[in-house]
Amino acid sequence: MHQMKILFLTYHGFEEASGISKKMLAQIKGLRQNGHEVHVCSYSYSEDKHLCRFVDNEVIKDYGRGAFAGIRQRMSYGCIADYCISNGIEFVYSRNYQNASPWLIHLFSRLKKAGICCVQEIPTYPYDEEFKGYPWDKKIGLFIDQLFRNRMAKQMDAVVTFSDAEEIFGQQTINISNGVDLDVIPLHKPVDHPLDEVHVIAVAEVHTWHGFDRFIHGLGEYYQQKPQRKVYFHIVGAVWDPEMFGSSRAPGFKTYIDQYGIKDYVIFHGSMYADELNDVFNQCCFAVGSLARHRSGITHIKTLKNREYASRGIPFIYSECDSDFDHQPYIMKAPADESPININKVLAFIDSHHFVPSEIRKTVEHLSWKVQMEKVLNLALSK
Repeated sequence: MHQMKILFLTYHGFEEASGISKKMLAQIKGLRQNGHEVHVCSYSYSEDKHLCRFVDNEVIKDYGRGAFAGIRQRMSYGCIADYCISNGIEFVYSRNYQNASPWLIHLFSRLKKAGICCVQEIPTYPYDEEFKGYPWDKKIGLFIDQLFRNRMAKQMDAVVTFSDAEEIFGQQTINISNGVDLDVIPLHKPVDHPLDEVHVIAVAEVHTWHGFDRFIHGLGEYYQQKPQRKVYFHIVGAVWDPEMFGSSRAPGFKTYIDQYGIKDYVIFHGSMYADELNDVFNQCCFAVGSLARHRSGITHIKTLKNREYASRGIPFIYSECDSDFDHQPYIMKAPADESPININKVLAFIDSHHFVPSEIRKTVEHLSWKVQMEKVLNLALSK
């Protein structure tokens, strides 16, 4: 097997508590597990607080400080092409940041002319609806992206997608699943609670398409019935004001919490990772995936969160179509609409099944990032 020199290109940096960062690091590991030499290009702050483009830990371009530094980096990608050409890079894996522009088109045009194979991963497709209801200043980037993304896609050898789309922006696709890194995801070890308590977890950097308001709404209706059992909903991850207080896109969590008086039953933990996160998981016996991908116009998607839940070995609920899980006995499907989640049905599901975490985990062993990235590499190796 030919060992390639690969550049993994991202347009931002890495954060310890970020699920996106964990995913990218797992993808990089997957590329290396296939026997290739992988270098990582990112954009972040140096120790002296300058905005810089890095390859691994080396600065390849210093943009300086302030607003103009941010503007310069969006127009100056020549350093990436120079690095690739001078260092014999054969394959570039680029993660889409909804940032298509004439300058990025020029970058990938240079790489293409140099004979370097390039693919672009689009993490969520379609993504235009994600900006629905956002203020105009948030939509400017999307508008620019819409103007140039088809031309940029032409410079690629393929577009990597977690959807079932056969073509995106006029370019052929490579369809993969979000993968898992079983080396770093611990097995679920549920703790015992009083019989009249049920704890449920949702982990995300919360956005409207996660639809956690639907679960909170359902929890409110459940408590109106004056039930014997207490259900606690643990939300782990950053929650922004539009999700907490409501927007044109969806009711806010606080709306339902106040309306039904259930503040003691919805627990916001903020961002957590490592042992802290594992402890909250082990308190819970059921997890919540996305409940409102329909708000973004998405019906089919293979989300990372579903795979992480299954890797831990915890049963879960979601509303989109995900062919890796739709047939599994340990998942519940919610309707892809705005109805509140029926908590009594969730409890009936939990009560009527006994799932062994290790058995759930076995069902996703084939979804390792090594296997998923191998599908992408097969294209590059065939050229």
